[in-house]
Amino acid sequence: MSFIQHLKDKRFFLILYVILLLFVSLIMIVNDDWQLASQNLLYTHIFCFFFASLYVIIGYYYRRSFYFKLKDLIDSKQEDFPVAMPEPQSYEQALYIQLIQKVHANHAEQLQKLVLEKRDHQDFIMSWIHEVKLPIAASHLLMENSEGKTTDFLVDKLEDELTKIDNYVEQALYYSRIDSFSKDYFITDVSLQNMVKNSVKKNAKYFINKRIRFHMDEGEHFVQSDSKWLAFIFNQIITNALKYINEGGDISVVMEEDCKEKRLIIHDTGIGIKQEDLYRVFERGFTGTNGRTHTKSTGMGLYLAKQLALKLGHDISIQSQEDMYTKVIIHFPKMRNHYYFN
Repeated sequence: MSFIQHLKDKRFFLILYVILLLFVSLIMIVNDDWQLASQNLLYTHIFCFFFASLYVIIGYYYRRSFYFKLKDLIDSKQEDFPVAMPEPQSYEQALYIQLIQKVHANHAEQLQKLVLEKRDHQDFIMSWIHEVKLPIAASHLLMENSEGKTTDFLVDKLEDELTKIDNYVEQALYYSRIDSFSKDYFITDVSLQNMVKNSVKKNAKYFINKRIRFHMDEGEHFVQSDSKWLAFIFNQIITNALKYINEGGDISVVMEEDCKEKRLIIHDTGIGIKQEDLYRVFERGFTGTNGRTHTKSTGMGLYLAKQLALKLGHDISIQSQEDMYTKVIIHFPKMRNHYYFN
C-alpha cells in the first residue's frame, strides 16, 4: 500500500482535522486582537499539523506491513491462503480475516460436496454402462444364434432384453432429473389401484415367467402425490422385488390407514435382506450382499425411490428377514403442505 493510498483511506480524518482547525481559528480571531491572534494561529496550526502528520505517518508505517503481506499473499496465488493470512492489527481487520476464512471454508465444503457428487455420478454411469451392455450383448447373441429358432421365440426374447434396456434408460433419466425435481411435479389425487395395476401390467412377463402370484386389496384408495414420480417409485420397488424373488413366490400390495398417515405396503416372499445390510439399502450405489451374489445391480433403484419420495413429502421404510420376506412401506402423511424445497 502506497502512502497516497493511506492518505486516501484517512480522508475523513483529514477533513475533520481541517474543520476543527477552521473552527479553532475562527474562535481565536473573534476573541483576541489581530496581532495576538495571528501569532496564536501560527503556533496552533504548526503544532496541529505536526501532530496530525505524525499520526498519519506512524499509522502508515504501522499498517503497511499488514497490507504488504496481504498483497504478497494475493500475488502468490497460494491455495491455502486463509491459513497464511497475516496477523490482524485491529479489530476490524480481525473481522475481515474471520469472514474470509469462513467464506473459504464454506467454498471448500461445497467444492468437496460437488467432487463427491461427481464421483458418485461417474460411478453410477460406469455401473449403468456395464448393466445396459448385458441386454445389448444378449440381443446380439440371440441374433447370431437365431438359426433353428422360431420368429416368435426370438421376438419374445428380444422384447425381454429391450424391456431391460428401457428400464435402465428410465432409471438414468430420473437420476439425471432428480436435482431439477421442483420444476417438474404436479400434486393431484392419485389412484393407488390404477398405479399398482399399471406397474404389474408393465412387468407382466416377469410375473408370468417366474410364476409369481400377485395379491392386491380391493377397493379404491387415493393419495395426494405426483402420478408420474409416484409410479416410478412404486415400479422401482416392484422391479427390485421381482429381481430377488424365487420362482413361485408371492407379492402382495396392501393399503393401511390411521389418523396420521396412509401406508402402501409391498410384501414379497423373496430372499430377504441381511440385517447388516438393511439400514444401508437406501444409500446411493449400495448393492449389498444380494446385489453382489444373486445379480448385478447399480444400487440406485431404492436410493432414487427414497429421494423422490422425500421430495414428494412421503417416506419409505423397509423391513426384512433373510430367506423369508421383504416388506417395503411407502408412507403418505396426512397433515402436510405441498411447498417442497430441494
